Amino acid sequence: MYEMLLYWDGINMSERIIHRGKAINVTIDGKSCSGVYGQTILEIARENEIYIPTMCHLTKVSPIASCRMCVVDVEGVDGEILSCQEKAVDGAVINTNNDELFKNRQNIVKLYDVNHPLQCGVCDKSGECDLQNKTLEFKLDTQEFAVKDMPRKQKKWGVLSYDPSLCIMCEKCVHTCNEIIGTAALYIKPGGYKSTIDIKMSKCEQCGDCISVCPVGALVSTDYKYTANAWESKQIPSSCAHCSSGCSLIYEVKNIRDGEFKQTEKIMRVKNEFEFASLCGAGRFGFNFENTNTFKDEEAFNKAVTAFKNANTIKFNSYITNEEAKILQNLKEKTGLSLFNEDAYNYQQFMNGYSSIIGKKHYTTNSKGISSSDAIIMLGTRISRDNPGVKYNVNIATKKQRAEFIYMHPIDDEALKNKYTQFVKYEAGSEEAVLSLLVSYLVKDITDSSITTFINDLDIGYLSGESSVGEEELEDIVQKLIRKQNKTLIVGTDLFGHKKSTNLGKLVGVIDRYTDFNVVVVPSQTNTLGVSLICDLDKNIGDKTVGYNEIADFVLSNNGKGDLDMPALNQQEGTFVSLDKCIINSNVALDFNGYCLNDIANAVLDENNELTINYTSMLPTQSGFKVINFDDLENGFTNMGVDKRGYCLNDIDTQIDLTIGDIDDLTTYNGSVIYRCEPLHQFNKSTAISPWLKADTHLRGSASFAQAAKINAGDKVKVICDGLSVERVFKIDKTIKGTIALYPTFDNGLSADLVSLGYRFKQVKIEKVEA
Repeated sequence: MYEMLLYWDGINMSERIIHRGKAINVTIDGKSCSGVYGQTILEIARENEIYIPTMCHLTKVSPIASCRMCVVDVEGVDGEILSCQEKAVDGAVINTNNDELFKNRQNIVKLYDVNHPLQCGVCDKSGECDLQNKTLEFKLDTQEFAVKDMPRKQKKWGVLSYDPSLCIMCEKCVHTCNEIIGTAALYIKPGGYKSTIDIKMSKCEQCGDCISVCPVGALVSTDYKYTANAWESKQIPSSCAHCSSGCSLIYEVKNIRDGEFKQTEKIMRVKNEFEFASLCGAGRFGFNFENTNTFKDEEAFNKAVTAFKNANTIKFNSYITNEEAKILQNLKEKTGLSLFNEDAYNYQQFMNGYSSIIGKKHYTTNSKGISSSDAIIMLGTRISRDNPGVKYNVNIATKKQRAEFIYMHPIDDEALKNKYTQFVKYEAGSEEAVLSLLVSYLVKDITDSSITTFINDLDIGYLSGESSVGEEELEDIVQKLIRKQNKTLIVGTDLFGHKKSTNLGKLVGVIDRYTDFNVVVVPSQTNTLGVSLICDLDKNIGDKTVGYNEIADFVLSNNGKGDLDMPALNQQEGTFVSLDKCIINSNVALDFNGYCLNDIANAVLDENNELTINYTSMLPTQSGFKVINFDDLENGFTNMGVDKRGYCLNDIDTQIDLTIGDIDDLTTYNGSVIYRCEPLHQFNKSTAISPWLKADTHLRGSASFAQAAKINAGDKVKVICDGLSVERVFKIDKTIKGTIALYPTFDNGLSADLVSLGYRFKQVKIEKVEA
């Protein structure tokens, strides 16, 4: 067995391309090229920086083979070979370009150009259009023939607009929708020359990934259409600030006239490196969350400094950069302030338990590990809403690896029904029992006495009965896994907020340590992982508080609604730690001319640290960070699809403690139960303000929930829990079964909420609000 490792030679080791198999060698255009059996000619050519033109090929999906532009000549083989799908053979001699190939490709472009509307001056794709580029590349300045054209009606599909007269039927959008996003909303409506792309709107997630892969102007953003040309905007590479996937993106910023003389910069749209990566709707359309109160309010700043000096607690969330987290940690160490972040604290406690079992600080795999899995167990998350990037990778695994996907949760998820091979419903509050059952069925033949004793002492019948996870279901899981080689366990937010989160972390660690499963612990907010590694967090909150984007006695806010304005995450330089355990950089899309957290820290601590990004090289090495300056971090992708942003955390050894706590009696949830869950593409107040991410704020439940709560669809209800109450409108959702309703919090802004953090299931009282 031969293993070839190809690394990016910079400081970024966030992704490595690994090919395992028999080594082969081919000659392409006279150049000797190494590869691995199973790779296509096109793959080997690109890895060796040899250009082969394509029109329909997209690296992240299976070969489409519709354009025939990638044809090459292979010595000893009659006819031309499609390099995008033909596997390379050891010793092959390949020619990618000669007069005959050039002429054939030229004819292909002529066919594409037939009746293609000449509207380049106003087309949104002009300047970055693949058809424009190929027309120039193959020296076409005249059209020698035509075909009778026919009227083709333009269509508007929400955030997408489709012009069939511009469509070249490359099928990239259809393959992306099916193989990556997993909805199969787009499809080909056949009809020969009349063929078009069509859509099943009920399935479409409005993510816009089809827009990004379209090589021409056929699919465009409805609201961006005719607003700017590609060359008019600055391209600013950055990272998405909405969830822990931290997807790579590009802000397109244009200088526009605001009034008669004033010039203002505005984010026009967000793009991504579509060849290798994808972006959900929140990342693509939730970009307008900058703080427009961009001026220095000296009086408010002085009050903020005083508030910090008088406070005993800083209350904050995990929608901050690593550098800001380091500033807060410095304030704690030098002034004695407590740091209260319930989200990161809960995650920290879970990871402490997990690490004590496996002896490592970080979980064992990443998103690429998910997509290459042939077996996946997921529990403790409604992943289609919590982290779309993970859902995309699960979909890739089910499509390309034919993975067994076992989804375990108290509520079924309509978005996963065409992906999972087994749904296991368990009772809300029984996560400790469910994990214990998985341990008992998956962990075999170990010698550690403490773990063996724990397993032997489990009352399987009681745990199965109380959790509603049948022993036959567990046997079925074991049978599905017998021949699987690359297994992944994905766990999420439901486990972190649980009162036994540390013990739950230990149980996940047992599965990681004593089985062939790798583990992904999905962070709940953008930088939950980073904050948990940088800050020494406190369990309790004091009585004199300063809030950073949280309600407190004095509030620093990036949405213009606090006591002192702060920059939003698209107005800052800094870094996050992504789900892939990589430090990724975020750059300034729009300037902010007010104060920032670093200014306050300088005033409180009497220091003179000029820039927030000075802290990038000061992040704690004991947590796996490296001493690297922000300006040394790169952006973009290599020709082979390696993400060059930032670097990966070093793994750190931790002390092992194989002691596992007793399993508590299970909590019974009776009456009305709600589950904190945001609508599609909504995460927080930043996404809530986007006019393109339309989502309602209803309490959603089944007809049986409505009957049990004695309410009807359209009723305004009061949701009461722990002395707090919130009013919502109830809506019946036919995709939800059972007696648990979905409760959103994304629209609350800085307001306190009864279920904003902690364990996501809450037993509540529902009262109808009389008109």
